Amino acid sequence: MATSEYAAELKQTAAAISAPGKGILAADESTGTIGKRFAPIGVENNQENRRKYREMLFKTPGLGQYISGAITFEETLFDKGTCGTPMVDLMKAQGIIPGIKVDKGVQPLFGTNGETVTQGIDDLGKRCAAYYAQGARFAKWRAVLHIKDSSGATPSMLAIDQNAETLARYAAICQANGLVPIVEPEVLMDGGHSIEFAAEVTEKVIAACYKKLSDHKVLLEGTLLKPNMVRSGEAAAETAPMSAVAQATVRVLQHTVPVAVPGITFLSGGMSEEEASLALNEMNKLDTKKPWSLTFSYGRALQQSCLKAWLGKDENIPTAQKVLLERAQANSLANLGKYQGGAGGDAAKASTFVANYSY
Repeated sequence: MATSEYAAELKQTAAAISAPGKGILAADESTGTIGKRFAPIGVENNQENRRKYREMLFKTPGLGQYISGAITFEETLFDKGTCGTPMVDLMKAQGIIPGIKVDKGVQPLFGTNGETVTQGIDDLGKRCAAYYAQGARFAKWRAVLHIKDSSGATPSMLAIDQNAETLARYAAICQANGLVPIVEPEVLMDGGHSIEFAAEVTEKVIAACYKKLSDHKVLLEGTLLKPNMVRSGEAAAETAPMSAVAQATVRVLQHTVPVAVPGITFLSGGMSEEEASLALNEMNKLDTKKPWSLTFSYGRALQQSCLKAWLGKDENIPTAQKVLLERAQANSLANLGKYQGGAGGDAAKASTFVANYSY
């Protein structure tokens, strides 16, 4: 592995994010994506409202009991709250480690069936240095893999290899600048494929990533993995229960993820808030080898009900913060395998799925 002046700090940061009962709040929606979140609740997408919303999240009383890190978009990392306090300081006041989304979205991978590769490598080192100086201590880069059908043609090996290579380059650049890289190879759950086929594809994708991370001599103890859960496609004729999702997901991870990795922080992938909590809980209840923390890095599955409670109105802030805290606590319990279900009521059962999701 490569040596780094930041090695001790990287290990410490990754371990802190993976602490028992804690996970990540993914609040890194791009300016365009947060507009899609605001539109259904009638809130204009401008910097003032984005600032007010993120400030509300980070000021939620007690949030640091359950949230160890928060991923931000660049605007938020360098922004201040309406109170004048830098956003990074609002997070740090709760013991929440600031993080930053560093990729610049996907571009077509020409010569494939609509597959993509993620961009943003060119100036990444310079940007990481600036993010570290601003207070960020971890980063996130999302690669997107597509299952177009069950023929096995997608994701293609070209798409798998290109995205794994780019994730590894990103990870090495982050570590050279003091940031713990979250490696996120998301296999989209769009389509009608079975859970068995999802498992086969996800295993191939994650295995490729760890080969490339090894080639680039990335310090695995100073990284985190953010994979999809292994599920039936959204349009599948038969939907696998959460118990099967848990078993299939953990089995894939056992086959691919080295024990040196401290934490696996799952994305919610369009599941409802309640489904995402229940699936995580089922994984942590399994009586099997799990050498890493199995926890959450949820965006929509932490914020959807909170947004609906807020509606852009200051008088609704305490209620919205209570909703967020309840969901964060549910996921904290799920990380410990102790979630009993029911948090958030019927509102938490609403799907967050968006086809071909990008942010």
